Amino acid sequence: MYEDFHVTDRWTGEDLHCRWKANIVAIATRHADAVDVRFDVSGRTISIALPCTAWVEQKRRAGKVITDQLAAQVAGRYLKQLIEEGHDSQRELYTMSVAEVLNHLDAIVDEVKDRGAIPVLPVGIEGTGASGLGPGY
Repeated sequence: MYEDFHVTDRWTGEDLHCRWKANIVAIATRHADAVDVRFDVSGRTISIALPCTAWVEQKRRAGKVITDQLAAQVAGRYLKQLIEEGHDSQRELYTMSVAEVLNHLDAIVDEVKDRGAIPVLPVGIEGTGASGLGPGY
């Protein structure tokens, strides 16, 4: 779905290849209360910051957690939307609000219901990633 996708830049018409690279706890790297989801976008690094409070709010509202796979999908869907809508694609970091995270999460869950499972993240060794939405989904 959104861990490895192509999107057309609204302004240049360029086909951009976006690939998930890592989820990084931003407290360690930039002293932010967020998880940075890093993507390679046709050779450039773009990170999408998801506020840690989104994890708390998702647990409160649904009783379920945001897994690493879901975080990558949410950030990828957001990145795709940014590029399609023509936002500044030269920035290295975009920050999502809690509401944006939850809205994209709900959309991802709906999309996954049609597909049957969320894609496994490519973590280097085949078969080591978890599949599905995680416990309780």
